[in-house]
Amino acid sequence: MPGSTSHYKMEPEERKKWRETNPLKGLRPKRAGVMALFYPSIQNTTQLLLILRKTYQGVHSNQIGFPGGKVEKSDKDLLHTALRETSEEVGVPENSVTVLKQLTEVYIPPSNFLVQPFVGLYETPRPFIIQEEEVEALVEVRLDDFLNEQNEIAQRLTTSYANNILVPAFKLNGYTVWGATAMMLNEIKDLLSKVL
Repeated sequence: MPGSTSHYKMEPEERKKWRETNPLKGLRPKRAGVMALFYPSIQNTTQLLLILRKTYQGVHSNQIGFPGGKVEKSDKDLLHTALRETSEEVGVPENSVTVLKQLTEVYIPPSNFLVQPFVGLYETPRPFIIQEEEVEALVEVRLDDFLNEQNEIAQRLTTSYANNILVPAFKLNGYTVWGATAMMLNEIKDLLSKVL
């Protein structure tokens, strides 16, 4: 697994500074599971599903991410969390996803979450049904666009916790995808580059 090597390529400078001075040991982060879901489009091209989160009072407001969320007591494990949340947020039945791989977990300092990503295949997709309370929009990304090197950028952003920071990012469907999601995406990209 490319793991941290892939993550660090898309890591904002502020996060790198934080990582070098703050070991994870003793932080007791909350846990979450997310799903990188690939599926065929009507035109039979491979797509990757991302979501635009609603605007709310929180550090991940109005950001692009994967379907997924925090662990609930009823979840058997982190995979069950990812599948359950994907079903709730975008209407994908849990038993319709073929899980291909567990990726390297990513720690998110601003929210103190340790996120476990998975890669899944939704081979016979039905129309997505978004959870209105949490999802603003679907972001359906063509695999070719995701793998296109020209869609890797650096951009200055102002966030809920930092002003005018330069971040490495992906530009996908007109959205700037950065932070933990970009780090997870980069591991997927590095894995795919070995087989495509």
